[in-house]
Amino acid sequence: MTLKKVISGTNLEQAKSHNRRVVIEAIRTNGTLSRAAIARLTALSSQTISNIVEELEAAGLLRPEATLKGARGQPAVPYSINPDGGYSIGLQLDHQLAVGVVTDLSGAMRARIERNVDQPTPTEAMPLLAAISSGLIATSRLERQRLLGIGMAMPGPFGVEGMTSVGPTALPGWQDFPVAEELEQLTGIAVTVENDATAAAIGERLYGVARKLGSFVYLFIGTGLGAGLFLDGHLYKGSRHNAGEIGHVIVRPGGLPCDCGKRGCLERYVSLRAAYDRLGLADPDHASPELLEQLLANGDSRFEAWLAEAVEPLRQAIDILEMALDPETVVLGGFMPLPVIEALASRLEPLHLSVSSTSARTTPRVMVGAAGKDTSVLGAAALPIFSETNPQFDVLQKPVG
Repeated sequence: MTLKKVISGTNLEQAKSHNRRVVIEAIRTNGTLSRAAIARLTALSSQTISNIVEELEAAGLLRPEATLKGARGQPAVPYSINPDGGYSIGLQLDHQLAVGVVTDLSGAMRARIERNVDQPTPTEAMPLLAAISSGLIATSRLERQRLLGIGMAMPGPFGVEGMTSVGPTALPGWQDFPVAEELEQLTGIAVTVENDATAAAIGERLYGVARKLGSFVYLFIGTGLGAGLFLDGHLYKGSRHNAGEIGHVIVRPGGLPCDCGKRGCLERYVSLRAAYDRLGLADPDHASPELLEQLLANGDSRFEAWLAEAVEPLRQAIDILEMALDPETVVLGGFMPLPVIEALASRLEPLHLSVSSTSARTTPRVMVGAAGKDTSVLGAAALPIFSETNPQFDVLQKPVG
């Protein structure tokens, strides 16, 4: 018999928003469920489940499906997430692209808009992001009253003296800029901002290989390198939303200079920018990730040399993450083309001995993300949905033994 995922709830009245999130998460993770099945999986009382299901159905977030005939008594009514119960906009801003999507409550993408940019300043980017949002609403023809909000992903770190808005991996002019407030004023829609690696972790948790996992690290390989941390069912962001800035961990003391002021930082060896620099490109600021995929396919010797040099720093980073956080797995993804990520992953063995080196494990220590290059923007689109149901992202899970 297939084991179901248990999503633990609490019967405390003050935790109502948490319980709403638990019910939605139970149905999202396990599929269509009856009230009795939800109660069993969440450890909530039957009365609590009845109240929450009625509330969510009235709000259009859940919908009843065809009844299930039981052995005796009234047929059980199963419930599923209503895709049209709510919509959200996801935006992602990076050095060369501004991307926007609309997703429904099930996570399905209803519309997508992409625009080329060139290291945009706030003055350049904010009107464009507002225009993309308006275009998405018009294209998808969604009901404005069911729009839950806008989630936005952009490169970190945020508000760190000497590290923010410095060098080729950061966007210029964004230090202390009130992104959420300004975009909300332009669009009239509530806005939540998150760094791209954390948004990608949300995207992979909802739509990718981490759907059933309670603890994992998402390594986002973009212009720089960052990590999204999903630990014990919680999205961990740190005291200043900068947890996971592993790209600035020193892996080669006295190594390549980094714009943060240190030498030997991880992202100087493992990132799009690191690959561009190793290839000696004349204009790395405007290089395309697709170039790396072409070089890999052609067996380019310079690119193969970068791959060989990147493996050990990446292996060291995985060792650090495993020893510090003990995740179920480390997921590799980001803007780096999938074939390149797969090439890096295939060269990682043997991984260093760590707390993850156990024969009892059922999940590979390293996995390649399945949500693709839109992982971050899909995760950004999920931010308003998460905030609507549980602002603290407290999804408490325990597997059935």
